[in-house]
Formats: sequence, C-alpha cells, structure tokens
Amino acid sequence: MRHAARNNTGRYVSRLTSGTLAVIMAGGRGERLKGLTEHRCKPAAPFGGKFRIIDFVLSNCVNSGIRQIAVLTQYKAQSLIQHIQRGWSYLRGELGEFIELIPAQQQIGSFWYRGTADSVYQNLDFIRSHHPTHVLILAGDHIYKMDYGPMIAYHEQCEADITVGVVDVPIERANEFGIMTTDESNRVIKFAEKPQNPDPIIGHDNFARASMGIYVITLDRLEKLLTEDAADESSKHDFGRNIIPPAIARSRVFAYPFHDVETRAQNYWRDVGNVDALYEANMELVSLNPELNIYDHQWPIWTYQSQQPPAKFVLDDEGRRGMAVNSMVAGGCIISGAYVKQSLLSSDVRIEEASVIESSVLLPSVTIGRQCKITRCILDECCVIPDGMQIGQDLASDAKRFFVTKRGVVLVTQDMLRAI
Repeated sequence: MRHAARNNTGRYVSRLTSGTLAVIMAGGRGERLKGLTEHRCKPAAPFGGKFRIIDFVLSNCVNSGIRQIAVLTQYKAQSLIQHIQRGWSYLRGELGEFIELIPAQQQIGSFWYRGTADSVYQNLDFIRSHHPTHVLILAGDHIYKMDYGPMIAYHEQCEADITVGVVDVPIERANEFGIMTTDESNRVIKFAEKPQNPDPIIGHDNFARASMGIYVITLDRLEKLLTEDAADESSKHDFGRNIIPPAIARSRVFAYPFHDVETRAQNYWRDVGNVDALYEANMELVSLNPELNIYDHQWPIWTYQSQQPPAKFVLDDEGRRGMAVNSMVAGGCIISGAYVKQSLLSSDVRIEEASVIESSVLLPSVTIGRQCKITRCILDECCVIPDGMQIGQDLASDAKRFFVTKRGVVLVTQDMLRAI
C-alpha cells in the first residue's frame, strides 16, 4: 500500500488536506424538521445554544487544515448565506483560502439540482478550476467533530477509488440509514439504502455500518462517475443510491470507520434530520458528561455570534426566584423570577416571573411571559409566548395548535402562534 509508512505523520496528512477541496451539500429541504425549516434550510437551523448546524462541518474542515470549501445551496438559503458571510469570512483569499457560497444556477440544462450527485456535477467547472488532489464530499446537516486528515490518508493508504465515512449503528436502527457491507479489509462489497434485513458487521452481529454521507475521491474519478450518472435518465442522481452502488463492482470502494484512534470506541455523530433527533441532540448537551464536547479548546466549533451581555438571573423572592438548574444558558438571556430546569436556552431569551421551563430547547430571541409552563418543547426563533400559556402539559390540546412528535416533543413556531 502506497505511503503506508507515512500516512500517520502530521506533515504527510497536512499536505493531503491542503490539496483537498471540500464540497458541502447544503441545499436540501429538510422537510422532516417541519416548521423549523419553513423559512430556513436545515443546515441553518440553530443548535446548541449559539451555533448553526453547518458550523460543525465547517469547523471540521478548518480544524483539519482544509481551507478551500464550496457550500452548495438551493432551498431557503438566505439565513444560511447571511450566517456564513458574517461568521466565516476570515479566510485569506490571497493564500488560496476560501469558503465559496454557490447557489443553484441551472448551469447545465434548465433544471435545478436534481439530487446530491447532480449538485456536484453542475459545479464540476468550479471544482476543476482549483485543481484539487482530492475532493471531499460532505453533508451540511450532521452534528459531529471529525479530523478529515486521517480519512484522506486512509484513502491513499488503501489505494481506494472512493472512501466512504461510516459509523456503527445498532442493527435495529439500520433501516434508517444507507448500510455498507464490508469484508475484513473494510472494502465495501454491498450497499443497501434503508434495508429491512441489514448485514451486520463481521464479528459484531448487533451492529451495522451506516454511511455518514462523507466521500473522498480524486477529481478524475469524480468527473467520470458524475458524467455517467448525468447521462442516465432513470437515475435519481443521488450519491448513496446511484453513485456508490454501481462503483462497488468495478472500483475500489473502502469504508472508513469513524472510531477513536486509541480506544476504537464509536465517535459522536448525529443525524438531526427530524424534530425528535434535533431535540435529543440538544438535550444531550445539557447532561453531566455529554458525548459531544463543545468545550474542547483543541477542536473549537467556530460560529458567528452577535455581541451579547452575560446571562442574567434576577429576583430572589419566594415563588419568583430567577434560577436555572442542570441547564445551558447562552449570552443575552434574562431569567426574571422564573425557574428553568434541564433546558437549553439560546442567546437573547427572556423569561418572565413565575414561569417554569423544563426539558425544553429555546432558540434565539424567544420571549416567555408570566406564569407560563413549558415542558419538552422546542420554541423556534423569536417566538413570543403570552402570559399564562401552558405547552407540553396536554399533548392532545397541543396537537391542535402546534406540532407534536411521536415521542411527545412539542414544536412551536411563530407561524403556529399567529394561527391560534
């Protein structure tokens, strides 16, 4: 295997990442997030009190030494564009660094992006113009921290044509993902999209290998595969369905397990594609020792944030004491005589006297009036909850006004409140 002796050295990996162009697909509708994507695309949805979902993949690129990044947008992209322009404009163009926002432009034919593969195909001219040694294809809507350098080095070591990032998922949940079947050397021998009878990992019958939607490929190979797919009128032009499966038989396709190098433990990765998953991923951050460490100074998550004063807790009278327990509270929040428990408050939230907030996620600039009770809710940006309103206490009543998930989480948006 070429470069096997060198693939773990920092200098070799840094050379690989510096020659890599990352292409982030951020154009999906995100319909399973319901009202949260009514006015924004999924990668622009707030997460973790001060971030947007796309900040995680962008931070992974920058922290990995990948400074040439294209973000492909399509649906409801304005808030995403604004966020990236404000928070990610510090890269040095004169050094060849950039984060380029590329909207869908009908560059080939008279259609918009018809799938993930087509979105990259329509931008091959842009990719070619930068002469990358490798192209790293990424999804812009997952939450994880990952150094892409070792994956690219692994791709070289295996002499792979395509390398796919994979995570181990419980076999009972495998029908939610694209599942890779691999041999002992991690070469992919089969791919199945959301299979009912998934193949387990060799030696680990309780787990299957799920695609992370991360692909490493050389430019020449990418061009060939995408051009062939574009000519196939029956194709859905999707990487997982139409690019990877036919490549398995005629190319060297390898899986790169996303494990901790030392312990081999599964690293943190979350597909926050529906309201329950987004709620649970946010609530995990509130726990005592969350799997996702956002306090890691060695791998910071970069973002844009408005300048806010520190959070403030006021009033100390019986029955109206401003306090938060087992919670995360971002800057600009004022908790005035209210009680917050096991919740995540994003920036600039206001909670008035005698209100009780439990196990909830409040997105930026939410205002909650007096004597409200909010339990197991996600409140979207700028929601104003009137005095005395109760949400999360009677799910049958909530379902008539808001969106209630299968697991009993109540999603509230401005549009829903206006319709009451």
